Amino acid sequence: MSRPLRIAMLSHSTNPRGGVVHAMQLSEALTALGHEVVLHAPDAKGTGFFRMPSCHAMCIPVDPAPADMTEMVEQRIADYVRHFERDVARDFDLFHAHDGISGNALATLKERGLIAGFARTVHHIDRFSDPHLMELQDRSIDRADLLFTVSALWQQVLKDTRGLASTVVGNGVDAHRFSPAVDAGALRVTLDLPKGPVFLSVGGIEARKNTIQMLEAFRQLRAIQPDTQFVIAGGASLLDHRGYQGEFRAALAALGDHAASVHVLGTVADADMPALYRLADTLVFASVKEGFGLVVLEAMASGIPVVVSSIAPFTEYLAPDDAIWCDPDNPASIAEAMAKSLTPALRQRLAARGPVVAAEHSWQRTATLHLSAYQSLKEPADA
Repeated sequence: MSRPLRIAMLSHSTNPRGGVVHAMQLSEALTALGHEVVLHAPDAKGTGFFRMPSCHAMCIPVDPAPADMTEMVEQRIADYVRHFERDVARDFDLFHAHDGISGNALATLKERGLIAGFARTVHHIDRFSDPHLMELQDRSIDRADLLFTVSALWQQVLKDTRGLASTVVGNGVDAHRFSPAVDAGALRVTLDLPKGPVFLSVGGIEARKNTIQMLEAFRQLRAIQPDTQFVIAGGASLLDHRGYQGEFRAALAALGDHAASVHVLGTVADADMPALYRLADTLVFASVKEGFGLVVLEAMASGIPVVVSSIAPFTEYLAPDDAIWCDPDNPASIAEAMAKSLTPALRQRLAARGPVVAAEHSWQRTATLHLSAYQSLKEPADA
């Protein structure tokens, strides 16, 4: 590479979602490799990113989101287009979107001749009931000039359903930040958690996170391990999960006295996440659909066992003995895996194995995988 690249990295929000975390960590890793990256996101709350990144950042002021999700998506696309319409805002060698909102904005700028092309990372593909949202998601992928995926699963989906080629770049984890050495004592006091094993779910209450099935698994586990606690963290999202969350609340209420052992934390401060993993006995991640499952690496780097679904993409980067596997459609299977995770000998082996697996997934490696592909997308004047 003849000179450092100047890269516009675009995400859909400033919230700590997997795709946003990936975009931020990638931006930081590329910056550490000597490139100039500016991480962009619409900032409806005016509070900036969930943490201060070690790269340049551009938080774009926007109006409060409309209640209707389709209107919100269209508004955010227009916000992005308006920002990049200014010549000074487009002083980049390449543009890289990580979601449908920013991808549609870049597609519009490309159609108007304001940029030559753009890259798009497909973390996963959603299913929306609104046909227009599906069209927008398709447009953000189909109009891209360069595609990345975080797993071979989604690379194959793009090939089979759209005939599109993509580069698998995986995910990474900061093994210095997420570590068995982190002290979780103060956070446990702050959260006022009762004594007993703590099962942690990260990602909020969403259908694809399979939260209701995990709740039922927890209910079954309590029958044989009555002192267990279930902690659900995260959930900041632009998508509308109110229907599923209503079903979850009804299922929680049906637990009766056991409901007091379920702790829904919502969004947790980024600075507290390493300690949150360490206070947990097990991460339960029985999702039915993921792009990669970044929190699995974070938990493994932290030295705690993980219960994961026996599906791709987990089966791509985890060996059979790296985790405790479950059938995400069967609460009894999830409960059995949770119970197994408390077995001392198994816990000891997985606690030792986790950081080894996590060390194989560095953000520097992920950033390096982008660079050769980026070369094909540089502005012609800089080629």
